[in-house]
Amino acid sequence: MSTTEEAQVQAKCPFHHGSTSAATANKDWWPTQLRMDVLNQHSAKSNPLGEAFNYAEEFKKLDYKALKADLVKLMTDSQPWWPADFGHYGPQFIRMAWHSAGTYRITDGRGGGGRGQQRFAPLNSWPDNVNIDKSRRLLWPIKQKYGQQISWADLMILAGNVALETMGFRTFGFAGGREDVWEPDMDVNWGTETKWLADDKRFEGDRELVKGLGATHMGLIYVNPEGPNGSGDFMAAAKDIRATFYRMAMDDEEIVALIAGGHTFGKAHGAAPESHKGAEPEGGTIEAQGLGWTSNFGAGHGKDTVSSGLEVTWTTTPAQWGNNFFENLFNFEWEMERSPAGAKQWVAKDAPEIIPDAHVPGLKHKPRMLTTDLTMRFDPAFGAISKRFLEDPQSFAEAFARAWFKLTHRDMGPKARYLGPEVPKEDLIWQDPLPAATHKPTPDDIADLKAKIAASGLSVGDLVSVAWASASTFRGGDKRGGANGARLALAPQKDWPVNQRAVKALARLVDIQQASGKASLADTIVLAGVVGVEQGAIAAGLPVQVPFTPGRVDARQDQTDVDSFEPLEPEADGFRNYRNGKSGASTEALLVDKAQLLTLTAPEMTALVGGLRVLGANFDGSQHGVFTDKVGALSNDFFVNLLNMNTVWSAKDGDEERFEGKDRKSGRATATATRNDLVFGSNSVLRAYAEVYASAGGKEKLVRDFVAAWTKVMNADRFDLA
Repeated sequence: MSTTEEAQVQAKCPFHHGSTSAATANKDWWPTQLRMDVLNQHSAKSNPLGEAFNYAEEFKKLDYKALKADLVKLMTDSQPWWPADFGHYGPQFIRMAWHSAGTYRITDGRGGGGRGQQRFAPLNSWPDNVNIDKSRRLLWPIKQKYGQQISWADLMILAGNVALETMGFRTFGFAGGREDVWEPDMDVNWGTETKWLADDKRFEGDRELVKGLGATHMGLIYVNPEGPNGSGDFMAAAKDIRATFYRMAMDDEEIVALIAGGHTFGKAHGAAPESHKGAEPEGGTIEAQGLGWTSNFGAGHGKDTVSSGLEVTWTTTPAQWGNNFFENLFNFEWEMERSPAGAKQWVAKDAPEIIPDAHVPGLKHKPRMLTTDLTMRFDPAFGAISKRFLEDPQSFAEAFARAWFKLTHRDMGPKARYLGPEVPKEDLIWQDPLPAATHKPTPDDIADLKAKIAASGLSVGDLVSVAWASASTFRGGDKRGGANGARLALAPQKDWPVNQRAVKALARLVDIQQASGKASLADTIVLAGVVGVEQGAIAAGLPVQVPFTPGRVDARQDQTDVDSFEPLEPEADGFRNYRNGKSGASTEALLVDKAQLLTLTAPEMTALVGGLRVLGANFDGSQHGVFTDKVGALSNDFFVNLLNMNTVWSAKDGDEERFEGKDRKSGRATATATRNDLVFGSNSVLRAYAEVYASAGGKEKLVRDFVAAWTKVMNADRFDLA
């Protein structure tokens, strides 16, 4: 067939040809299909730097002083294609840094500025991030100059810090260590709405924000600045503000400090109706080269900028730190008005024109505020804090410095990951501090401990369960949790229902550790898992040595913020066949979600579940999914028996969470299972992995893969080993 003939045939075919076409996908046919792709994201295939690249080593080569000097110059180097408000780019770089970090939510540790996600959709095109693309383009020459010695993720936050410093503010410090990724995160739930700024699926009950979401509207970082649903109601806005900022681990004082501190600088832009704005970056034409929101109003920038639709400058010194935000907030009475774009905002009654224009020298305006700014005065709790900051500017500066540092570093994990010369020496409770190591066990000490653990009377399931309970709190998003610190022995983890079996075993390990005195409790807990896995492998006839590296330490209760650790309690842990209550997600989806939090791949998840079942590690000691007669042996029986067509399964409850397997011929009940178990036979991707382990040679492969995945989880928080 000639090229012309082939083209004519394709022209008649209703389906697109080629692997990159917009053909109907599996998710279109089966919308509820289990999302396995979230476990494949950020693989080596998408990383242009290669697996040998070490960001920490590259950062050490960085001329940090020269980089900061270049950033200082950038702040006042106004470009004709995007002129700086007030002759200073500082305010817009503060906004860029804030919006990069501000997507973090403590509920699952996802979001935040730790991976440079603001470069990708959907964040690069959120309505709340309008024109932040210009800030990144202004930064590009500096990123280009320093290459891979500074990540985009670090550079965006550092630019915000330098912006503050060049406008007279003393920051608390800065830490590098945020390593870029090269594609959008697929695991973050931004909401289910299909329209920007919608909120129809974000609340339940008395306007309670749905668990897991961090903003009140699709496409916003936090809340609508015009009040709930654009109502202009500054009192009603208080609930939304608290809901969203609390999910970023901020308290009332930090909320006031951040809002007032951020609005001390710069302005909001609403010179004309938003209909003048063009498409967002991700929806733009190819010739736009990733720039979005091109405006056809006037010059399209400078005094004619259309961004949020609000036209507000808060202070008399918008490019200089000061206390004028609070002075204006309390010194004037406010009345609602409409911006040139039609948005609801507030203007000071009978006030003189004291606010400078951003681009026209000598032109002045009346003070203006957002609806949510007035909340800082009129909500009783917020108002008391604001009044205190008004009367004590130094207290305000200190609170903002600390809150800004927390905002921009909350998702970085422990200080062991911090890089650079400006890392603060002070330990902060939200950093989950750890004491200095006091134990240095020798190989003989470790061997002695292993022998004592083996003789403790604890079963393989108990040993494996206690180690898993300790280590599996780790979250890859914000690098929190994990075995280091032995916080399984502390509140709140010791009181979680999922950990009750593990805590019983822990009591015996505490006795062994205290009697020995040679290793930390954290190391002893992980070593117990090593003993359990090795015993299981021996019982399966495949002895192995599980890697173990000592060096963990034990946190104290006063180093553990109970409220901050509560969100780490798993709603479900399919690895231990645990689920607590109901949610909108299926049990198997929660299993995949847990695996993604642990940074596991789909094959690693499969090996761990199959191994944990036969080792007898269910959270309550139940037999669900324990498809073996040799419990405690690290065999491939889970997969062999799951895929055995002699068994037929049926639901045993109305929710289809528990199942019974019967022999097809005799009808005799042979096993029980949960959705966490049966998904490895029903989902085509997971079944393909299960078949590998159920086939000839699968037993040996399972042991190798289980040990590798197990060690990965046990060491997930060992940043000192990197």
